[in-house]
Amino acid sequence: MLEKFRCSWVKPPDFYIQYHDEEWGVPVHQDQLHFELFSLGIAQAGLNFRTVLAKREGYRKAFVDFDISQLASFEDMNLQSLYKDPSIIRNKNKILATINNARVFLELQAKYGSFDAYIWDFVSGRPIVNYWHAQHEVPSHTPLSDIIAKDMKQKGFKFVGTTSIYAYMQSAGLVNDHLINCFRYQELVNNTNRTSTKDCLPNRRL
Repeated sequence: MLEKFRCSWVKPPDFYIQYHDEEWGVPVHQDQLHFELFSLGIAQAGLNFRTVLAKREGYRKAFVDFDISQLASFEDMNLQSLYKDPSIIRNKNKILATINNARVFLELQAKYGSFDAYIWDFVSGRPIVNYWHAQHEVPSHTPLSDIIAKDMKQKGFKFVGTTSIYAYMQSAGLVNDHLINCFRYQELVNNTNRTSTKDCLPNRRL
């Protein structure tokens, strides 16, 4: 049996390979999972994502399974506990940003019906499908991630930048950045009915 070819960034341990094979690039449409991936991206800032992913279960426990409403109501007592929790990245600014962002998530849900509706409008409801032959071709940000980061900052999100937003877009499947010879590339194309081959611009920004 031939070994599956994967994107060149994929290395052991097994949980990192599994993340690539089963999650990375799969279109997300559940607000709680959006928030989880978005929050893990904040934790990643300045670190290797593999380091953060290794603490994913710790984050789920500390952040009540990324329940947005519960996190938005966290008070100082909860925060003091998080600052001391070794199962997560104990960075005060990142923790505070996550709590703040939960509150902004609720505001967007009230305004747009869901965070999912808000974020997918940037790509007209269709994943961007790129065509990369080598890892060095994959960008760290795009004009679209610039626009999204700016819009989210204006809405009150903290710890967001164009690079972190693009990484989130990749993980949440708004963009398919698997290399074309990676076995997941075609699987995702085949399993997604609505695809695009270019960087989309939003239809509306209110």
